[in-house]
Amino acid sequence: MPKGYIVAELNAVHRNAAFLEYSDKVVATLEAYGGRFLARALKPTVVEGNPPADVAVILEFDSQEQAMAWYNSPEYQAILPLRLANSTGRVLCAAGT
Repeated sequence: MPKGYIVAELNAVHRNAAFLEYSDKVVATLEAYGGRFLARALKPTVVEGNPPADVAVILEFDSQEQAMAWYNSPEYQAILPLRLANSTGRVLCAAGT
């Protein structure tokens, strides 16, 4: 079964207490679903395309279904408003090959 990946590109990140609380709590939500950070970058280098995001994150799960189960989980949904209130951007879920 192919692995699942969550890719986030965040802009206008306000690194305030609420965003830092989100950052601190997100790790525990990942562990329950077998998720792990592959990359976390402040100001990633753009090779092609638009200007860089302020933050780029790549998460890996055992499957795309596990990735979506994590994203939709009560644990993650409880802290998601902290990120949404303090950043803009996009989050993608993709299956590996």
